[in-house]
Amino acid sequence: MSARLQQITIAALLALSAPSALAENAAPPSSTPPLSTGFTFTEENGADLYAGVCQACHMPDGKGATGAGTYPSLAGDSNLAAGGSPVAVVVNGQRGMPPVGYMMNDDQVAAVVNFVRTHFGNNYPDAVKAEDVKALRHQDWRR
Repeated sequence: MSARLQQITIAALLALSAPSALAENAAPPSSTPPLSTGFTFTEENGADLYAGVCQACHMPDGKGATGAGTYPSLAGDSNLAAGGSPVAVVVNGQRGMPPVGYMMNDDQVAAVVNFVRTHFGNNYPDAVKAEDVKALRHQDWRR
């Protein structure tokens, strides 16, 4: 076999084996947890739900952000005074906010709403209950 033919053969074998080598190297180790457990959130308390779901847009301090979009401030927000209002927004979404409440159970929605209503300069101590969330889920807020 000529030297040139050997070079072509080696190049062809390397080219054929490269995609499988890349795929093996790109696969995450088996100990890496998945990014999501499905279409539900697993956090149970309001602080963890806010940190895992809400703060990416509303920021850790609840003051919102402006950039690729506008994310309203939750700090000192009078719209949170009536507990049903933030529950409806979490469950149904509003403007650019998706209806993340569909990925939470009633207890989780109540927990994150109560967290926001009692943090970031908000002082609305009348707690929303899971039963309140359940009742609001069945109302049409988009009429």
